[in-house]
Amino acid sequence: MQQSNLQLIHAAYRAFHARDVDALLAVLSEDVEWIHPEGMHEYGLGGTKVGHAGVKEFLAHVPTVLGGMRLHPLEFVQSGNRVVVFGTRDVTSHSGHTETLDFVHSWTLEDGRAVRMEDIFDTVLFHRLIKS
Repeated sequence: MQQSNLQLIHAAYRAFHARDVDALLAVLSEDVEWIHPEGMHEYGLGGTKVGHAGVKEFLAHVPTVLGGMRLHPLEFVQSGNRVVVFGTRDVTSHSGHTETLDFVHSWTLEDGRAVRMEDIFDTVLFHRLIKS
């Protein structure tokens, strides 16, 4: 089970990299919780989105706030039904300024699907980048 959970999360990052929303949704349960720090609420990127519709809405909103983003997952740690991913992301503001920022993603899986993804990062650095 743990190996298949890890493979599932790797598939999610391949989908992110390919910008393939359908492939990402195939990894997520129908009622997934997609969680970002409340400190990003000012930009419409904070809080919990629920279900495939919530994830699609979130992903569609990101380009209105950022010029681009590339995820680089570096380390995967699994324990039971949880996979924690440590990585960096190259984030570009609308003005074209790019920074590399750290992230931690905590994924919870049940029955072969992700039921929760929590994105943990420094919101102060993110705000500075968005405003640059």
